[in-house]
Amino acid sequence: MSPDLSRRALLTGLGASTLLAPTAFAQTEAKIVIIGGGFGGASAARAAKHLLPRADVTLVDPAEAYTACPFSNLVLSGDRDLAAQSFPHAPLRAHGIRHVRSLAENVDATARTVTLQTGESLSYDRLILSPGIDLRWGALAGYDQAAAERLPHAWKAGPQTDLLRQQLDAMEDGGTVVMSVPAAPYRCPPGPYERASLIAHYLKTQKPRSKLIVLDAKDQFSKMPLFLEAWAEHYPNHLEWRGASDDGRVGRVDADAMTLETDFDKIRADVANVIPPQKAAAIADQAGVTDQTGWCPIDAVTFESTLLPGIHVIGDASIAAPMPKSAFAANLQAKICAIQIARLLSGLAPEPTRLVNTCYSYTTPDEAISIVGAYSTEGGTFQSVEGAGGISPVGADLSVRQAEAAQARDWFAAITHEAFG
Repeated sequence: MSPDLSRRALLTGLGASTLLAPTAFAQTEAKIVIIGGGFGGASAARAAKHLLPRADVTLVDPAEAYTACPFSNLVLSGDRDLAAQSFPHAPLRAHGIRHVRSLAENVDATARTVTLQTGESLSYDRLILSPGIDLRWGALAGYDQAAAERLPHAWKAGPQTDLLRQQLDAMEDGGTVVMSVPAAPYRCPPGPYERASLIAHYLKTQKPRSKLIVLDAKDQFSKMPLFLEAWAEHYPNHLEWRGASDDGRVGRVDADAMTLETDFDKIRADVANVIPPQKAAAIADQAGVTDQTGWCPIDAVTFESTLLPGIHVIGDASIAAPMPKSAFAANLQAKICAIQIARLLSGLAPEPTRLVNTCYSYTTPDEAISIVGAYSTEGGTFQSVEGAGGISPVGADLSVRQAEAAQARDWFAAITHEAFG
């Protein structure tokens, strides 16, 4: 992938809300409620208020600040402070957005109301759900909320990230770290492999007699040739990956014994990072916008639920394949969704568009790889655009990998400033 392509993808993603000037909808009044204050929800709130300055825009999220998952793997390697992952919601108020610090407990799609844990009821003309994921407790035998306190998943950044980091720090040199990776779909397809790279880097530099074993429910994964190349170069003695056909699928865990069981093996860990199967967050299920998969089917043009009118779903909770569940995707989906809602509220027909996604992954704290995808929404479904996008080259010079690491840092600064700044 060329640097020019990466920059174009970045600019296309972060500049989507400029496709329509706010003056086109300046007189439109409406009540828009957004549930979830992550990259999708915060971006949707800002874009909606930008496009519909007279609208009543309310963001519902119990947290005063959002803890970002992107770059949190660098916390595990000791190269970033967890505090640097926190982004307050307070600046949203300066844009005229109301932030209600409460959990949304009930959505009534007929009455078009959201009931909060505080008892307050919010009415809406359009509701945007960006609630992220929940973990499927019990889907992996032996893994529940109690087990996660011994075998952290760290797939929601925050206390779990800190717990896994503390466990790595406390482990004696010579210990074994075991990671389990679920079958797709799940949040951030390349995330486990970036995490594996950075944990392996930590072991190599701080605990060189230790080793990481990755047990994977799949035989193929995002950016696989690039990760395998990096692992062979940097971590031949510190990282072992086992795919599904190599008995890598974990079927049971025992938190007390610190063991992970595959079909033919039982592996004891000194530190275990168990990433379980996932689904859309509970409020999506309560609202009635999830299907049998546990995720939310949507119309690709408007992001409106195909199960209930007036409710739009963006980010990780939505079914938007082949778009991945990533922060980049959530941010761009939020802005396109806001544009389409502004059109609908103004009596204009929604229009198909094209979207892009860029996923950066660190293979060392100073080197990164990336993949870019482009997607069309013609016909109300997401489709990859043939011949568009790209991926980092295999066998690239160190300078290329370092340049992509710099681009990743620039992207993260840009997207967090745009969503939360």
